[in-house]
Amino acid sequence: MGNEALRVAMADRGETAESLAGKVGVDPKTAARWLADGRIPHPRTRIAVANILGRRAKELWPEPFRRRDLPWFRAWAELEQDARSLRSYEPLLVPGLLQTEAYARAVLATGGLLPPTEVEEIVAARLARQRVLEREVPLQFVAVLDEVVLRRRVGHDPGVMAGQLAHLAALGEREHLQVRVIPAENPWHTGLAGPFVLARMPDGAEVAYLDNQLRGQVVTERADLASLGGRWESVTGEALPRRRSIELIREVATTWR
Repeated sequence: MGNEALRVAMADRGETAESLAGKVGVDPKTAARWLADGRIPHPRTRIAVANILGRRAKELWPEPFRRRDLPWFRAWAELEQDARSLRSYEPLLVPGLLQTEAYARAVLATGGLLPPTEVEEIVAARLARQRVLEREVPLQFVAVLDEVVLRRRVGHDPGVMAGQLAHLAALGEREHLQVRVIPAENPWHTGLAGPFVLARMPDGAEVAYLDNQLRGQVVTERADLASLGGRWESVTGEALPRRRSIELIREVATTWR
C-alpha cells in the first residue's frame, strides 16, 4: 500500500523520488519504496524529509507515532507536553526526553524482546516527545542521574555512549535545563528505590509518573506526591552542583571514545 500523504506533499513541492533521495542522502530506489509500498524510513530520515516538504513527520508517517497512544501512556504524554516544569530522577538510564536516537534504539533493542519495527516506532515517538524541550515558552527541566548511568555501557558501539554523554553535557548548558549527577561514591539513598518524574502544570497542580517493567502510572494522590517530593529533595541533596555535574559528564565521555 502506497503512501498517498507523502505523494501529495512531494507533488506540492515539486519533488521526485530522485530529487528527494539526493537531498536526504539515500538511494533513489529507497525513496521510491516509501511511495510505492509505504516503507517507513529511519526517524532521522523522516524528520529530514518532513523539513524538506514543509510537513510534520507525523503527517507523512503516522504509524510510528501511534505507540504513544497506548492507554497507559497517553495520559502522561499529554501532561508532559503541557507541563511548565519537570523534575526527573533516574538511577539506571538517561531519561527518554534527553536520549539520543542511537541510545534510545540501543536500549530498546537490548535482549531482542521487541521486533525491529516496534523498536523504530518507539524511537520515533520518543524523538517526537523531545520537541517539548524546544517550545517557545521553555520547559523548566531538572534531571538527576546516578553516575552509573554515565558509566554503564548501552549498545555494542562505545560511540553510542560518547554521543549520549556529549548530548547530555550540551543540554545541561541550556538556561532552562539542568542535568545533575549523584557521584558513585555516595552511599545508598532514597532515590535508588526507583525512577520518578514530578510535573508542575500551568494551573500550579502537581502530578507524577512512575514506570516499571510493564507499564507506567500517573500519580495524583496528595500523600503520594508529598512522599515523592521528599524523595526529590533527598536526591537533589545528594547530587553535584550543575557545573560540576557537567564537568563529570564530560570527563566520563572521554572514556567512551
